[in-house]
Amino acid sequence: MPDTRTLILMRHGKSSYPDGVDDHDRPLDERGRRQAAAAGDWIRATVGTVDAVICSTATRTRQTFERTGVTADVRFESSLYGGSPDDILGEITTADASAKIVLVVGHAPGIPFTALELADDVDSEAGRWIRSGFPTSAMAVLETTGDWTDLGRGGARLTHALRVD
Repeated sequence: MPDTRTLILMRHGKSSYPDGVDDHDRPLDERGRRQAAAAGDWIRATVGTVDAVICSTATRTRQTFERTGVTADVRFESSLYGGSPDDILGEITTADASAKIVLVVGHAPGIPFTALELADDVDSEAGRWIRSGFPTSAMAVLETTGDWTDLGRGGARLTHALRVD
């Protein structure tokens, strides 16, 4: 039986909008910090130990990753900031082949669109939830078999779609 791999696609926590700060440099607000910590707790309790992380270079995504408490090796990629599903999938397919659980921390609309692109059943309850809106700190969890390099459209089963506050 092939190994199952798990992909967690996470939108950053709620950010603040300080005057004079570029979008890329906006930090999390207090709610966003709480959301990220709760998301990390949920990931550890429900999914397990993350093996690798791919994170946008934006301040709010970096802070979201830090607040999750996930201790896996992280790779920061500028292509995730404003990235399309093709950009995001391109980064996922380069994940370490030995990683069984990969967390990607990015932005909307790229993260939810990537989840829908990869899901084999977008009409599931989880797929409908993603299409209805993907708020800050939302996550989509997908499972696949085979290598990360083989992941493509409709190649994963969407097992969870939620926001943890």
